[in-house]
Amino acid sequence: MSNLSSVIKSIQDVMRQDSGVDGDAQRISQLTWLLFLKVFDALEEELELTRDSYTSPIPEPLRWRNWAANAEGITGDPLLSFVNNDLFGALKNLRGDAQRNPRGYVVRGVFEDAYNYMKSGHLLRQVINKLNAIDFNRQAERHQFNDLYE
Repeated sequence: MSNLSSVIKSIQDVMRQDSGVDGDAQRISQLTWLLFLKVFDALEEELELTRDSYTSPIPEPLRWRNWAANAEGITGDPLLSFVNNDLFGALKNLRGDAQRNPRGYVVRGVFEDAYNYMKSGHLLRQVINKLNAIDFNRQAERHQFNDLYE
């Protein structure tokens, strides 16, 4: 099990090095959308196992497991371009309403006012890799994260 407090602290330390993140409010906002996608992906893994007909509201290339989970994945300017243009562009414009596509509606709601503050794709990759140390499919880590949040 990862030590979530130390993971979050190390993420904050990386973000402090980035010229685009200049305060706690931006660090929290940045961490919020990243954590949301990581947690949402863990939930979807569970739903895929328990529901035969589950379909993700997030297009396949934009799911956490397909762009963020690989520690050697995209980084630098290509990562920034992907996040700022592809990821945010698509998630801010997801189709869905609360009745017919509630998960899509929630994802769009999270990203409507979200922004990627980080200017270094290399530092963003470091943050993503640190987040990947957290396994939200493990009950113990979920509980530890809930305790940390409170």
